[in-house]
Amino acid sequence: MSSPRLRLGRVSEPGYVYVLTTVVEGRRRLFEDPVNAELAIDALRHVERCGRSRSMAWVVMPDHVHWLMELRRGTLATCMNVFKSYSSRKLGVGKVWQLGYYDHAVPTDESLEHAARYIIANPLRAGLAENMGEYPYAWCRWDL
Repeated sequence: MSSPRLRLGRVSEPGYVYVLTTVVEGRRRLFEDPVNAELAIDALRHVERCGRSRSMAWVVMPDHVHWLMELRRGTLATCMNVFKSYSSRKLGVGKVWQLGYYDHAVPTDESLEHAARYIIANPLRAGLAENMGEYPYAWCRWDL
């Protein structure tokens, strides 16, 4: 069960943009396997197909996922539940995700570009790629 403190001050407003981060249970490097990484990407797209989100950028790192998205319908908790349950079923490897997630509302258009750049540069900072656009499990709506 996640800490009630994680929910303090959490707001879920359709039309707002958020950066979400969720971590693999035990920090297992589950997404080093390309098949698993593609299944996580499909789960992000599934949430969008359900009309709950509009993705702006994401990166599937070996042991966590960062996701910049506009909430379209429902709550952040519902979006994360849909993402986590769909990906867990598709992966079929037991418990996949740690409880809870981190979220941050992105307040302005300028911040959107900054948040997107931060997300897609994550593989560079981790030494998984040398150039933007090189990491196969990162995507952004804009050319940055």
